[in-house]
Amino acid sequence: MSADDDTTWWYNNKTGEVEQGPQSLGIDRDGPYATREEAERAPQIAQERAAAWNDEDD
Repeated sequence: MSADDDTTWWYNNKTGEVEQGPQSLGIDRDGPYATREEAERAPQIAQERAAAWNDEDD
C-alpha cells in the first residue's frame, strides 16, 4: 500500500463498511473520498448524483 492509499477512504457497498485505503475489490467499493466522514455518506452522495443526472436528462 502506498502513502497515497493510506490517506484515501472508500465505502464498501457489499459490507456497508468504510475502509482506509483500497482493501476490497474495486467492484464492491466507491471512492476514493478525502475523509472518513465523506466515505460514510457515500450512499447518500451516490443518490444525490443519480438524482442530478436524472434532472439533466429531463
